[in-house]
Amino acid sequence: MGWFSSSTASSPAQAEGDDGALFDEAFQRQLESLSLAARKLVQGRERAERRTRRAGHGIELADYRTYSPGDDYRHIDWNAYARTERLMLRLFEQEEDLGVSLLLDCSASMGSGSGSNARSPLTKLGRAKQLVAALAYIALSGLDRVSIHALGVDEEARMPPARGKAQIFTALDFLRRIQPHGETDLGSAVARFIARQKRRGLVVLVSDLYDPKGVEQAISALRYARFELHVIRVTDDADQEPALRGDVELVDSETGATRSITITPALLARYRAALTAYRARIESFCREKHVPLHTVTTAEPLDAAALRVLRRGGLLT
Repeated sequence: MGWFSSSTASSPAQAEGDDGALFDEAFQRQLESLSLAARKLVQGRERAERRTRRAGHGIELADYRTYSPGDDYRHIDWNAYARTERLMLRLFEQEEDLGVSLLLDCSASMGSGSGSNARSPLTKLGRAKQLVAALAYIALSGLDRVSIHALGVDEEARMPPARGKAQIFTALDFLRRIQPHGETDLGSAVARFIARQKRRGLVVLVSDLYDPKGVEQAISALRYARFELHVIRVTDDADQEPALRGDVELVDSETGATRSITITPALLARYRAALTAYRARIESFCREKHVPLHTVTTAEPLDAAALRVLRRGGLLT
């Protein structure tokens, strides 16, 4: 949910009208440099892989368990049998590619914001798209399977899992078409995602986290479904310091509801306090649930923001 002054309002399509410049050739070169920097962060480990313990064809011994009829007899440890007279099965670590699901909030409130750089204004959705593109490129470069899900558009708006660096063009085309629209309901959108996502893995939720129903339900649902979860909160300077003075009519960007109010210094102070308290509540909840929460602004350079997110919490490492 987000409010704007009717005297300065623009449609979501107008707010995102400069999206074509988000993914130009210069941006793609920036993705490549981010990918190289990300590799250095993980000290030469070129794949963002996860390991599972199972009897297989890996080369690193993980554990033992008692042999059961039907197990592959080739993995019996005969040296252990000679010592203990028990049939023990060797379990090896097998490498699996990491499934990365990027959940992008596309509700109407994400269409607000202008950043602080007048030459390159960004909405929150514009910054979120760039972050998702950067994370997708880094994961695809690491041979992980990447899917992108547009929350708040419709439940079919998603890029199916793809693998390989060349798939970044599919991701950019998908992101380019997304426009901010509709009301925020992260709980319902996440529930639909979980229902169709049978394979567990890494999930990155990118949103301004302005949900009238609260974001706790969505975060908890992803945790209980045993996803490895990171949350990226996208903010804009105008969220904290709205450029409003005097008598204004506010319009809810998601519901269209209007409210006529008089902006005074005291009212602005109460608004800032309420926003600070709301953000602190989310931060406290994420700390309590051990969910990494990263905050990125529209004004922050993309490379600095992306690398800071990657450094914290082991994201994509």
